[in-house]
Amino acid sequence: MCGVNFVDEGTAQKIAAASATFRQITESPFGPDDEIGMLNLITPDMARSVVSRADAGHTLDLSVDYFLGMPSFTAAGQPPYQIWMTNTPRGTANDDATGFGEQNQLVGYSGDAVSMYTHCGTHIDTLNHFGYGRKIWNNFDADEWLGARHWMCAGADKQPPIITRGVLLDVAALHGVDVLPQSYGIGSKDLQDAARRQGVEVRPGDAVLIRSGQMTLWDDPQAYITNESGVDRDGAEWLARSGAALVASDNLSFEQIPSAEEGNWLPVHTYLFAEAGVPIMEVVDMEGLSQEQMYEFCFIGAGIKLRGATAAPMRPLAMPLRD
Repeated sequence: MCGVNFVDEGTAQKIAAASATFRQITESPFGPDDEIGMLNLITPDMARSVVSRADAGHTLDLSVDYFLGMPSFTAAGQPPYQIWMTNTPRGTANDDATGFGEQNQLVGYSGDAVSMYTHCGTHIDTLNHFGYGRKIWNNFDADEWLGARHWMCAGADKQPPIITRGVLLDVAALHGVDVLPQSYGIGSKDLQDAARRQGVEVRPGDAVLIRSGQMTLWDDPQAYITNESGVDRDGAEWLARSGAALVASDNLSFEQIPSAEEGNWLPVHTYLFAEAGVPIMEVVDMEGLSQEQMYEFCFIGAGIKLRGATAAPMRPLAMPLRD
């Protein structure tokens, strides 16, 4: 039956969510040194298989562009995206910062720099992003593993390039709307119904992309970040127990905002990272996938290797699969 994934016993033992305890850190089924969680479910054979079927001549870019004033977590006190010129042709000719003298009249040199929160734009969250108390996934303890500037484990530099089967669950289309209502919680029934409607299933090792339609509000930053619809804990548990290696959303926070769980302002983040070991990708543009009804595809993405960071910018790609 579409939408329902039957997991064999051997694979099931590797899915952390199967043995997770509510609001408790889970020890990785991949051993005490594991820092990437369910990304371990993506095997080389899986990657080879999906790439062998991919039509690289029709590639969709799932990332957004970065620009001044773009939607971000500034309401939470985080720094906005900034870009500024470090060198301009006329300025370099005037101050000779390069030390090349008259050559600056010939060579027009431009350079720039950026500053931003690592969770800005299309990005992948790492397993050190949220935990319970001072501990994160696999019982890594901040007292031992957190340095003065960054975590010394489970950072963006540890995540491998991700090449796997991608699945779109178009929940907005399921409900016949461009965008789900504000603060709508996407539960397991929404996800299963979307999968059945589309004739796909979620399998262990998949990258699962959930479309709420929030990206249709991208050009209105205030509307985009206000009371976001997103996955609730029930939906997250279904995704994790199905063996998703990576989950993604088109909104800023992945989950339903504000939280519907008493005592936890981001229950889906803490569950997926600390209990289930599933990384999250956010601010993913799924509008092209939805328009083409591309529900199954080759997913390729890799975050920047920022050592110890809790997230990294990512440029994910989707390629349709040939029969």
